[in-house]
Amino acid sequence: MQREWLETDYYEALGVSSDASDKDITKAYRKLAREHHPDQGGDEARFKAVSAAYDVLGDPDKRKEYDELRRLGPMAGGFAGAPRGDGAYQVRIEDFDSFGGIGDLFGNLFGRGAGNAGPRTGPRPAPGADLETEVHLDLVEAVEGATTEVFVDGQPVKVRIPSGVDHGRRIRVRGHGRPGIEGGPPGDLFVVVQVRQHPLFERRGDDLHLTVPVTFAEAALGTNLRVPTLDGDHVTLRLPEGTSSGRRLRVRGRGVERKGGGTGDLMVTVQISVPIELDDEQRAAIERVAELLDEDPRAHLANGERSPS
Repeated sequence: MQREWLETDYYEALGVSSDASDKDITKAYRKLAREHHPDQGGDEARFKAVSAAYDVLGDPDKRKEYDELRRLGPMAGGFAGAPRGDGAYQVRIEDFDSFGGIGDLFGNLFGRGAGNAGPRTGPRPAPGADLETEVHLDLVEAVEGATTEVFVDGQPVKVRIPSGVDHGRRIRVRGHGRPGIEGGPPGDLFVVVQVRQHPLFERRGDDLHLTVPVTFAEAALGTNLRVPTLDGDHVTLRLPEGTSSGRRLRVRGRGVERKGGGTGDLMVTVQISVPIELDDEQRAAIERVAELLDEDPRAHLANGERSPS
């Protein structure tokens, strides 16, 4: 228990009521911590106040003791502090002078009268609160792994990002949370990974997906496609004759490395590109092709049949 408990309304600091659930308290803390984090250009003093409030209210035992202390105003009857409207009092340190000091007051609160014999024990050691922050990575960094740096109270902390990490993954960095109370162990730091969208590739599980445009002639006659991979290399695929738009080709082993071994695949989706503007010669050529290719691709619709594969 600390002197600040008598001077600070931690519920007000987090913007929650005194009967808020543990879940609501954690939710409010995370929202305010992100909003006021100094690394994000927030108010450092406000960030520290929010963190101090969560150190107490985020621990069920400390919250219980804090709530008991808040109720001392009405019990004592002689405090000069004024009620705030929620049943608790704004208490000043000097109000305890007539009770023989803070030590006697705490003794009465937790079942040890001022005249009781025996040694008085101090506050119990308690672990520090956990902290949470975010790190933003490119898709390449997430797939290959990286070492990055985050700041906790202005101090840099190196974080090793394992290869193949997913968007939204929480990484624990032990011992880099809030300091422990009365010699207790420090809390941990949780780093939430946010992966930026890639201009070409999309990750789905352990596979990478890429859409490649081809011309009508390439799709109809077949061709060799040279397509990029995430690591900056290229692979060549054979596009068969008569390929339809939307056909998917698989490049094995060029996806994301799996935790249990092996690697996902690169899935290449073919998209036929239709020209937007045609000159007279091009238009005449396509019209000639249309005359030669007189097969109706929608004939199955009239008969209520599935499209032929």
